[in-house]
Amino acid sequence: MVSYYFEDTDFRLKAKTRIKYWLKLVAESEVYRLGNVSVIFCSDNYILDINQRFLQHDYFTDIITFDYSEGDRISGDLFISVDSVRENSLEYGTEFEDELHRVIVHGILHLIGYDDHTEEDVRVMRAKENYYLSLYDLI
Repeated sequence: MVSYYFEDTDFRLKAKTRIKYWLKLVAESEVYRLGNVSVIFCSDNYILDINQRFLQHDYFTDIITFDYSEGDRISGDLFISVDSVRENSLEYGTEFEDELHRVIVHGILHLIGYDDHTEEDVRVMRAKENYYLSLYDLI
């Protein structure tokens, strides 16, 4: 089950049901089941506070993923800074919703077990993101 929350932001998500279906498809394509996933949309300041308090990192980021997965059932919290996603979309010349979907699926891929610490990890993660973004367009 995917639940959406909004903290310190006026942002409201469109196509909630479509995104839930898409994330279920992503999980099943990777031979996982979708458990309880909370997607918390927030401001830069909110995510900075989370980053400092829980990860001891003193910087802004577009997403923080807390993984509670067990076995083949993925569960966790995805904190997504709408401010950073908006800045990224301007920097990369993408539509805001496309960048938002990329960040959401990035978090789901982390819950599945993909990482982005090495150049090879980043390459694999980006290829997976691109593939699943193309599936979203087909739904």
